[in-house]
Amino acid sequence: MRIRWITWFAVGALAAGAETPQPKPASESDDLYELGQQLFDQYAPPEVKADYAFPTKEQWDQFAIRVQRSLENDSLEDLAALEPEARSALAATRALPGYEDYAGWLQIRMDEMDAAKQAVSHPEPSVTGRPPSAIPLYALWLSRERNRPVPASAAELMPVLRAAFTAEGVPPELAWLAEAESTLNTGARSPSGASGLFQLMPDTAHALGLSTFLPDDRANPEKSARAAAHLLATLQARFGNWPLALAAYNAGEGRLSRLLASRGVRDFAGVASALPVETRMYVPKVCALVEVRTGTSIENLGPPRG
Repeated sequence: MRIRWITWFAVGALAAGAETPQPKPASESDDLYELGQQLFDQYAPPEVKADYAFPTKEQWDQFAIRVQRSLENDSLEDLAALEPEARSALAATRALPGYEDYAGWLQIRMDEMDAAKQAVSHPEPSVTGRPPSAIPLYALWLSRERNRPVPASAAELMPVLRAAFTAEGVPPELAWLAEAESTLNTGARSPSGASGLFQLMPDTAHALGLSTFLPDDRANPEKSARAAAHLLATLQARFGNWPLALAAYNAGEGRLSRLLASRGVRDFAGVASALPVETRMYVPKVCALVEVRTGTSIENLGPPRG
């Protein structure tokens, strides 16, 4: 059987089943690599070692760089090209218990890669009119979300999230942002350090008044929802509409401000092609989720109150 190398998304799962508690992955790349190699050497069962080889540092770095670059650049083709390798990584991650939180993150990236393949093979015509029809790739995501089952955790979580958004003066329909960010998994984590239902980075969480250490408030549905809603309200007030607020939530408000100024536009369609491909996928995906889950178009959502 051909030896395959364990991707950087899956290495930590190899400690599953060991009596020693599984260490949490380190945030720094070199530390995470060393931890993964240690876990593989110490805990991987013989049948796993027979089928998988731990990657060299060069393989590790090259794959990590390709994933990050594909999300940060503006090429749908580059993102689509990673789909086969990422699918293999996801299969390995799911096969190894204990890494469900990272598997969820990779599943979202896989969703974007698959959508990118669709967009490349069937380019959409130029978009015109008012949002959401004027949002590039909106029709693609609307067709995808219509066929996606509601996460099982929605019945328990969404009433809490909607109430938190309402308390912050933000349309409760936008609480479905959490599905796009984490598939409604309170423990969701990304290799970049984002965590929780709304995938807040540590610095952002701290700025919003959340603790990230014992306990990590990003895993608290009400606290994280109120923080995310407050941030969205601030961004909408700055940029003037919800699609741009979502773009700033994903790509950063400084980057978005510079692009809007350089292009002399005030809408998402005017800057979409210059934004990271991740953001180009993210905004139409959230808008489509809002419409599919609530029956309300994002253009009909009012501004923040209060």
